Amino acid sequence: MRKRTWLSIGGGLVLAILWGEWENWRATRRVVGSVAGDSEAVVVLGYRDAGTRANLMNRWRVRAGLRSIDPAVTRTRLVLCGGACAGPHTEAALMARYATERGGYRGEVVLEESSRSTWENIAFAIPYLEDVERIKIVSLPFHAEKARRYLRKQRPDLAGRLVHGSEYRFGDLLPFTPLLAVYGRLKDARDVP
Repeated sequence: MRKRTWLSIGGGLVLAILWGEWENWRATRRVVGSVAGDSEAVVVLGYRDAGTRANLMNRWRVRAGLRSIDPAVTRTRLVLCGGACAGPHTEAALMARYATERGGYRGEVVLEESSRSTWENIAFAIPYLEDVERIKIVSLPFHAEKARRYLRKQRPDLAGRLVHGSEYRFGDLLPFTPLLAVYGRLKDARDVP
């Protein structure tokens, strides 16, 4: 009887993880197109950071932003978003330091340091998106989807340039994918003003 119970629990955990992976993968594919172009902006959304260096979440988001860069594109602009919401340094500045010092990024970097919410991240990043052909918004999958919906509300013309980034990789956030999927389904993807 015990063996059967453990098998049931194990099977349930595997199913929950697979469901979470599938939901997060789907979130990265919503509100995007397949626009081609020679220029792109990769917008990385910050997360509340109280320290003097990028926290774990912001480091993960920067790495996801860097792997979203298309090497075939002739011009990439990395747009890092986030004001000083929880500490003395802006999220954007902390992420920029991480991207250049640890991530080795040497391309164009723009800091959007005034925003205090996802809505403002997108609103204040818009001037840096006007002259590119492709736009990628990177964060946790459901958060990125929410931000893409915000861009569609704020500037539908720019939303037509959205393509998916590389914020999702199978197994990247195990064992958190089911929790992120539940949270995203309940809050982020539906929370559009």
